[in-house]
Amino acid sequence: MTATRVLVLNSGSSSVKYQLLDMRDGSRLAVGLVERIGEANSRLVHTPLGEGAEKRERTGPIADHGAALKAVADELTADGLGLDSPELAAIGHRVVHGGLRFTEPTVIDDDVLAEVERLVPVAPLHNPANITGIRTARALRPDLPQVAVFDTAFHTTMPESAARYAIDVETADAHRIRRYGFHGTSHAYVSRETARLLGKAPEDVNVIVLHLGNGASASAVKGGRCVDTSMGLTPLEGLVMGTRSGDIDPAVTFHLKRVAGMSTDDIDALLNKKSGLVGLCGDNDMREIRRRIEEGDERALLAFEIYIHRLKKYIGAYYAVLGRVDAIAFTAGVGENAAAVREAAVAGLEELGLALDTGLNDERSDEARIISAPYARVAVAVVPTDEELEIARQAFALVSLNSLD
Repeated sequence: MTATRVLVLNSGSSSVKYQLLDMRDGSRLAVGLVERIGEANSRLVHTPLGEGAEKRERTGPIADHGAALKAVADELTADGLGLDSPELAAIGHRVVHGGLRFTEPTVIDDDVLAEVERLVPVAPLHNPANITGIRTARALRPDLPQVAVFDTAFHTTMPESAARYAIDVETADAHRIRRYGFHGTSHAYVSRETARLLGKAPEDVNVIVLHLGNGASASAVKGGRCVDTSMGLTPLEGLVMGTRSGDIDPAVTFHLKRVAGMSTDDIDALLNKKSGLVGLCGDNDMREIRRRIEEGDERALLAFEIYIHRLKKYIGAYYAVLGRVDAIAFTAGVGENAAAVREAAVAGLEELGLALDTGLNDERSDEARIISAPYARVAVAVVPTDEELEIARQAFALVSLNSLD
């Protein structure tokens, strides 16, 4: 029997998201979430996707990630999809930070895990949880290939002129300070899907990808390779986000420390958790912000305008970086669902060849689609992202290649 299934794990500090996919057609066999790990009211929601299957939910204490993954394994076994199945080819792990070493999906061994641990100082909120998930999965199936797919990998093709900050080179190199970028798995998937929509090969297409969720990032993709991206050393840089400030004068941090007496941790919390849309108007849900605008709320309107202003700046900047743009692709929760954001982001950019078909923009759909006007020189697309499928594809391709060696 040929193994064609891949289990994708996304381990957070207190949660595990998972999907089991069949790589013969990319179909999902099961999806689920374990949340509030380590608490008395932990919750597991498991949804098998076979005919007649029903979602199952259970609550109660799940002590740690080991217990969480064992619970996931039990749920999969109940559906005949257990981790001991000979049809399971690999487990694919989302790992947020791979630094400069990991530019491709990588089979995890002790040396790889040690390097991911060395990167914890530049990804303290994410890599430790990813490492915990990897260790637990390796203990459950030590015989099975475990593949790390890195959020930063797609952006490692950036030229040094885009990746380096203009600070002392020795200091930057000593402390790994440079633009790494994030959401790379999404940007890779969406840029390729956009090329498919246009009926072209990725290497023939230049795309600006706008990943707009609670976290948000932009990338300039030239011929299938990232040449610039908005997030930097951390996910704080770039666009206005749900709770993150995005671009800000670095001297603001010194000012807050000297004048307001704020500690480093206080400033970190302010910029990452109390800024962006929530800092501007108290809400980080774009649906609620739009509702408030319709009711005449000026604070919500200003927050929306600041959000769009930053977005337009990045569209213009990446247009200049690419020289020729074939498409702009909106993705993630806001990008896929907020027609008002797409309309406002493109409005006034007709001289750049951008124009929407209002009817197409207002239509709701789960499918990838073109929403630009027929006469527009640059296509505008909405492309639902699928990071789990991208991770599964990369993991399966790697283990399949290794099996031929």
